[in-house]
Amino acid sequence: MSAALLIAILAFGAPLFARGSEGWFGLAPCELCLWQRWPYWVAGGFALVAIFMWRRPALRLAGLAAGASAAIAAFHLGVEFGWWPSPLPGCQAPSASGMASVEELMRSLAPTPNKPCDQPAYLITGLPLSMAGMNLIYGLSLATLAWRLAAKEPRA
Repeated sequence: MSAALLIAILAFGAPLFARGSEGWFGLAPCELCLWQRWPYWVAGGFALVAIFMWRRPALRLAGLAAGASAAIAAFHLGVEFGWWPSPLPGCQAPSASGMASVEELMRSLAPTPNKPCDQPAYLITGLPLSMAGMNLIYGLSLATLAWRLAAKEPRA
C-alpha cells in the first residue's frame, strides 16, 4: 500500500467515523464539530493527488490540512473548557432575553437543532476525553504521519 493511499484512507475515515458516531452512538455534533471534518476531506483529496503526481508536496499539503483540523479541535477544546467563547452563532445555546413572546423565541431558534459547542460529546463513557480531544490527537498524528511519509518520498 502506498503512503498516499494510507493517508487518503485515514483522512477520509475520520469524518466518516464522526458521521457514523452520530447514528451508532447517538452523538449530536455542534457547529465546531462539523467544521473539524472539512479539513479531512481536503487532506484526503491531496492524498489522492499524491497517488498520481507531486507525491511529496501533496502529502505535505495533506498533513497541513489534517493539522488544520487539529487546530480547530484545539480551539474547540478551549470552548469546552470555558477558556473562551465560540464566535460561531450556531454554538450558542438559545436563550430567552427580555420579555420575548413565544413566537419571537420560536423564530430565533435555528432551523436544525444544534448542540452548544461548550457541551463536550464523549464517545467512551468514563474516559475524560471528548470527541474534540480525540480529534486533536488524531489530527496531529495524521499530520505527523503525512509529513514523515512525505520526507521518505524521492524528490521529483
